[in-house]
Amino acid sequence: MTGHTDLLASIGLSISVAAGLAFVGHRLRQPPLLAYLLAGVLIGPQMGLGLVNDQASIETVSQIGLILLLFIIGLELDLNKLLAAGRPVLIAGLLQFPLCVALGLAFFMPFGLGGKDGDFGLLYVAVCLAISSTMIVVKLLYDKFELDTLPGRITLGVLIFQDVWAIVVLAIQPNLLNPELVPLLESMVRSVVLVSVSLIISKTVLPRLFKSVAKVPELVLIGSLAWCFIVCAAANAAGLSREMGALIAGISISTFPYNLDVVAKVVSIRDFFITLFFVALGMQIPVPTAGVIGLALLATGFLVLSRLLVVFPILRSLRLGHRASLLPAINLAQMSEFSMAVAALGVSYRHIDQQTASILMLVFALTSVASTYMIEYSHPLQEWLADRFRRVGLKDLDTSKPDEAPVLERAGKDVVLLGFFTEASALVHEYEMTVDRQEHPMLQRLLVIDFNPHVHGELARRGIACMYGDVANMQTLLHADMHDAKLVVSTIPDTILKGTTNLRMLKQARRVCPHARVIVTANRAASALALYEGGADYVFVPQLHSAAQMASILEEGLVAGFDHLRAAHIDHLRQRDEVIK
Repeated sequence: MTGHTDLLASIGLSISVAAGLAFVGHRLRQPPLLAYLLAGVLIGPQMGLGLVNDQASIETVSQIGLILLLFIIGLELDLNKLLAAGRPVLIAGLLQFPLCVALGLAFFMPFGLGGKDGDFGLLYVAVCLAISSTMIVVKLLYDKFELDTLPGRITLGVLIFQDVWAIVVLAIQPNLLNPELVPLLESMVRSVVLVSVSLIISKTVLPRLFKSVAKVPELVLIGSLAWCFIVCAAANAAGLSREMGALIAGISISTFPYNLDVVAKVVSIRDFFITLFFVALGMQIPVPTAGVIGLALLATGFLVLSRLLVVFPILRSLRLGHRASLLPAINLAQMSEFSMAVAALGVSYRHIDQQTASILMLVFALTSVASTYMIEYSHPLQEWLADRFRRVGLKDLDTSKPDEAPVLERAGKDVVLLGFFTEASALVHEYEMTVDRQEHPMLQRLLVIDFNPHVHGELARRGIACMYGDVANMQTLLHADMHDAKLVVSTIPDTILKGTTNLRMLKQARRVCPHARVIVTANRAASALALYEGGADYVFVPQLHSAAQMASILEEGLVAGFDHLRAAHIDHLRQRDEVIK
């Protein structure tokens, strides 16, 4: 079959086939990047139909896509979040990458990767497997409403640190063939100078320039792309890679006052060039041998295990508990698109052969598919792993028996708060504002049950009793000695709860403390009415209730009962006729 040699025709065919496969992948709940790789395989000259076989066209498309991919990664790297990261994020972010690289070097050394002079296959495999996919993880956690949870924030923080580590890799990468100390130091100095100059320009010149054209959207877009290629040219002139220049250009723009507008404009072209980059990568995948497939499967298993062996112990040593330590390890168990960029550069520098690149491409595909399901079912998987760890003697933070727990903390605590998130925090603050801090009667009666150690530390500082535990687990409620509780409150809606629902907690609370009034939370009127039918004494709807109203309702209900409040609220909900019910 005659292949297309025209670049425009090659791009059009690449986008069309990628779009078709992406639609199919979306129906199968798979990342679109896999569809783009498969599209490249199908139309490329190696394993596919040879519809695109002009190597010059492939390399041009790949280089353009790679430069813009790294530019956009730089744009989305939030340095402010990195600087404001908490202790767990800082420690895990600093240690995860080097420890995973060290494990990779030790594990793959017997397999003969990079045995020839000038072949850095072993190093590339170890480095590429140590970086996780920001794009996949953020998308999946966003869909699950978990980005703002403690495990979600730790995951995002480690991903940002990985991007910083990747910058170091890109700075060193061109000098691997001449790994003497002086050239490496010179490369690092040039990188620091380029970063410094770019940041200075982005703080002084670029804000004025972009302000002058802010009302002309196309000039903002073109100006941003021009800045990208100017820094790429400067990096190339300084002996660094153009790709590193693109990353630095993106980071420098992300820091100046108009970054949100620039990001909004530039990201509009992101998907187009990401598609081209991964289609071009797929075109270059040769027919895999049995050895390549075997190593890719082995590397996939190693990557998942390495995250567990590195991330979990670090976070557990910081006393975050099994849940907050295991979930980030599960979330990070895939290979990054950034790693594919590093591997593509390695092939162009002749640091690795196409076979090593093929192994990494297969690992990327396999871990992307596996990670989709691992993150989707991360909570049942975390519970299964935590149970196995407890059986072998790794204790969680909730393993103290009820009779060993401090008795004074629970004496007289007849108002139990199941879980502690934004609504609960606002509720506690309302009570703290009414009289002297810690003196409100409700705070003296309050017991909080939650698995976030940071919440425990702050509540303890404020003199509020708290207990470590997962409210989704019935055993937690039994061990909390709640039998004599007068009021049980869940302020977390089902969209945030994992492993349970408000209806399920309502039924469990009825069994554990049958004489207590039970308050639960719903996001919508229809859900609230369903909870009332399930026997709730009252249902909070965060869109309708302020923190002050919540505080007042709890106090009034404890004194006079919830019957009249319940009836009035049900009547109000039935009269509401919202568009989204």
